[in-house]
Amino acid sequence: MSERYHNPVLLKESVEALVDDPNGVYADCTFGGGGHSVEILKRLGEQGRLIGFDQDEDAWKNELKDERFTLVRQNFRFLKNNLRYLGYRKLNGVLADLGVSSHQFDSPERGFSIRFDDERLDMRMNRASKLTAEKILNTYSEEKLADVFYNYGELRNARRMAREIVGSRKSEKIRTTADLKKIFSYIPKNRENKFLAQLFQSLRIEVNDELAALKEMLIQTGDLIEPGGKLVVISYHSLEDRLVKRYMKTGMFEGEPERDVYGNWESPFKPLQSKVMVPDEIEIETNPRARSAKMRIAVKN
Repeated sequence: MSERYHNPVLLKESVEALVDDPNGVYADCTFGGGGHSVEILKRLGEQGRLIGFDQDEDAWKNELKDERFTLVRQNFRFLKNNLRYLGYRKLNGVLADLGVSSHQFDSPERGFSIRFDDERLDMRMNRASKLTAEKILNTYSEEKLADVFYNYGELRNARRMAREIVGSRKSEKIRTTADLKKIFSYIPKNRENKFLAQLFQSLRIEVNDELAALKEMLIQTGDLIEPGGKLVVISYHSLEDRLVKRYMKTGMFEGEPERDVYGNWESPFKPLQSKVMVPDEIEIETNPRARSAKMRIAVKN
């Protein structure tokens, strides 16, 4: 495992919350550099089992040499089918550390970071996929672009942005971060980084279908996790966190759950915190990526 690949956020807290039974079966839905998986395996006995999931081929190089560990080279949206193929129908817990890894952000050719001007706008977590950020920017209609920016980047001026992109690409294709920055050069310097971060977030979510994949995975955990087992999710922006919070509380993503005559509703999980857990100042200082992290924990009813 590469120690520089990724610095796991809330490592001790998440694994302590997850592992109750050292002989249980657990899933790490976002294997990455293997940091969380290594810590989970430290807490498992000889009969314990851990199944990791990751769709990024760079992460596969970090596969752990431990007979208790299996790496599934797919998106976590296929959690249930892959577990059944491996012979597991139930889990004692699921951990998901969402978002982009430090390695992905720091690899210029992956196109995830606003820091690298000359690299192509890729943003694929699964590089076998055909949809890239570059393709979105150069082929999506103005209306569709506006929806992406507004729904996934929460950008209020989404329609104007879409119009400017469509106008710009008529004369020259948008290929790199520098090309994108040039279109929005009027953004004040004190707002530029936040604006670009929101724009990149919206493109990345669209490229990887992230919110739909998250919903699919969460729904499957309701069927897979044994009563008393834990669901632990670390998210990095409000769109993810809202979905996680809502599902853990109600078993739904929108709408009102049906209540019984006493005003109660049935949910597959019970949240274990009254407030979301965040990293302390020491962790944020040593790992800046942790600044936006929020961890939610729920137990299966």
